[in-house]
Amino acid sequence: MAHDRLVAVSYPVDEQCGRINDEVLTADATVVFLQQLDPADRQQVIRRAEVLIALSLRRELPAGGLADAPALRFIQLLSAGADHIDFSSIPESVAVASNVGAYAAPIAEHVMAMTLALARRLPELHAALAHGEFRHHEMLLTLDGATCAILGYGGIGKATARLMRAFGCRILAVNSSGQTTDPVEFAGTLADLDQVLAAADVLVISLPLTRATRGLIGARELALMKPTAILVNVARGAVVDERALYDHLREQPRFGAGIDTWWHEPRDGQMFRTDYPFFDQPNLIGSPHDSGNVDGVASAAAGLAAANVLRYLRGEPVSGSVSRAEYG
Repeated sequence: MAHDRLVAVSYPVDEQCGRINDEVLTADATVVFLQQLDPADRQQVIRRAEVLIALSLRRELPAGGLADAPALRFIQLLSAGADHIDFSSIPESVAVASNVGAYAAPIAEHVMAMTLALARRLPELHAALAHGEFRHHEMLLTLDGATCAILGYGGIGKATARLMRAFGCRILAVNSSGQTTDPVEFAGTLADLDQVLAAADVLVISLPLTRATRGLIGARELALMKPTAILVNVARGAVVDERALYDHLREQPRFGAGIDTWWHEPRDGQMFRTDYPFFDQPNLIGSPHDSGNVDGVASAAAGLAAANVLRYLRGEPVSGSVSRAEYG
């Protein structure tokens, strides 16, 4: 059935990215997959599209492609974050939504894996065994009765909290409103950051990278934390000051850090690098920004994106609305 309303899908639809379930949308709009068109025809579709579903606007559209999109009103991102978007290239009249919670469950499992490995000092003691050291008197940490502070109490934060509670953790939740209906010990905003850091045995960072959160955790903030605390970052590298974290790991050998998102993530075949020799530190675990990579997650994320677009088409409240003023 033909419709006047047009939804354009710009990302390459495959198993890695997940296929948008266009059958969910076809009762309300016509869905066109730009990657299936000749380049000359794509801009014609963009000119008529009311909705665009995208993974990376920079890679999927020609430079200035949205400058000639008079009908465009809504962009749905496949990604949970929006810090990679150049908002200056998007007309002010166009609303943008991120794919909130799309990868929450597998990322929460990754947080738990890193936290437990650091609490039990598994990498460090494994390396000691490999060198003939049998350090069986080392004191380890338990999560039973521990305090877990979660900065960014959205989809990932709530999924992490559910797992942390199963291990006996108390939850301190920090979000933009300072409120949650979840059973937490404390809910606050970034204005409460200092007291939350001081209380945390585990600090999970899962908030978006915005003007307000870039460099949020620096030397002063790390100094407020317990010397045996564990920091796990599954948000963006730039939320934490790179030099400050490296120095803190060196100066506090019982402090642990699990890093999934990095300051200099490679693109287009580049080599991975850090500005400081983090991997010389036995109290660090790293992973290559793969915490959400499990079978089926791409299709599930695409399904959530399609459902959010359907809400837009039907005039219902959408999730993940992005305030461009928060991004630079």
